[in-house]
Amino acid sequence: MLNVVNLEDGVALVTLSESTSRSAFSIESITAIADTLDGLMDDPTVSAFVLTGTGKMFCAGADIEAFGAAIDDGSIGEVVQSLTGVLHPLQLRLRASDTVFIAAINGAAAGGGLGLALTADYRVALQQAKLAAAFFSLGLSPDGGTTWLLPRLVGTQNARRFFFENEVWNGEVAVEKGAVDELVEGDAEDLNRRAIEVATLWGSWAEMSRRSTKQLLDAQSSTFFETQLEFERALITASSLTAGFGEGVTAFLEKRQPNFGKKETNL
Repeated sequence: MLNVVNLEDGVALVTLSESTSRSAFSIESITAIADTLDGLMDDPTVSAFVLTGTGKMFCAGADIEAFGAAIDDGSIGEVVQSLTGVLHPLQLRLRASDTVFIAAINGAAAGGGLGLALTADYRVALQQAKLAAAFFSLGLSPDGGTTWLLPRLVGTQNARRFFFENEVWNGEVAVEKGAVDELVEGDAEDLNRRAIEVATLWGSWAEMSRRSTKQLLDAQSSTFFETQLEFERALITASSLTAGFGEGVTAFLEKRQPNFGKKETNL
């Protein structure tokens, strides 16, 4: 279902197989994805990973035929609860983790697969990438965090139009809207190369810097300034007690680049 390659500098490349890319949200597939990404976040040697798909798909939504069968046998509510019960906790952990997540969008990211792509810390895409919600075509409301993540990237009204007009954005449009950070010319190999470059840089910073900044940026749009300042104060105090801060100060004084390592301990 997934292929994981551990590269240099604490970076891993995760590739969904073609079948998993096309039907990522069977309970078997989404569980395998969650188990793999949870394992990378638990791995002290991994500071960042790249997730990509195969062929024309990055990560598509649920198996519609399975939905039809579940409607017929009356189990559809349980099926949806089971799928979101795996996806949503994974997304929460990805957003708060010190492990950097880069999405290399090679093809279609639809439904819950779109939500997974939007959860990433940075998104690179090929021109032929396609971002689609697809929920309205099925008579569903959005999930996968798309109604929280997309407005923060493109603005509320652009997100509203995206859902209500059932839009599909290619790589160029996604970059123009702000849903994708960077358009990569070339093929999937070029895409992965660029994604790995970003993962290597972003994963090179201190563990506490990575985790705290991700948490602070997610909090800022829904808290008062005073609350945000207190959150910053608590996290920078915690950061000052880590070995990463000690290394940063020492490197500065010695006029060299810091070497933070992958996981840190307290001073």
